[in-house]
Amino acid sequence: MINFYYETDFKLGDEKTVSEWIINAIIEEVKTEGELNFIFVDDDYLHKLNIEFLQHDTLTDIITFDNSIGNILHSDIYISVERVADNAKDFESNFNEELSRVMIHGILHLCGYKDKGANDTEVMRSKENYYLSKMV
Repeated sequence: MINFYYETDFKLGDEKTVSEWIINAIIEEVKTEGELNFIFVDDDYLHKLNIEFLQHDTLTDIITFDNSIGNILHSDIYISVERVADNAKDFESNFNEELSRVMIHGILHLCGYKDKGANDTEVMRSKENYYLSKMV
């Protein structure tokens, strides 16, 4: 089950379509949808989580807490709407595309993809682009 929670004024336009897109990506990655909670927050909220849980004193666009059991994906995925908006400007993208990229990025981490080295980052970006092409 995919749930969406909002700790900011932001609201997704079509939760059903986004859920179906994410579920299809999970199935294609040969994983099973468990309980996935997307929590949309502001920079301050996510910054506090970043310090408390990851000991990183930096702003970030997403933190994915992986509670998966085997191939069944369970997670709380926190996304800073402010950071996504700033990144969209920096990358000369639009907000919705950047938000979708960040959301699928979190799912891909749950599926086992990494992004620390150059090769891993290239694979991750390729997967992101692939699933973005499938977004309706």
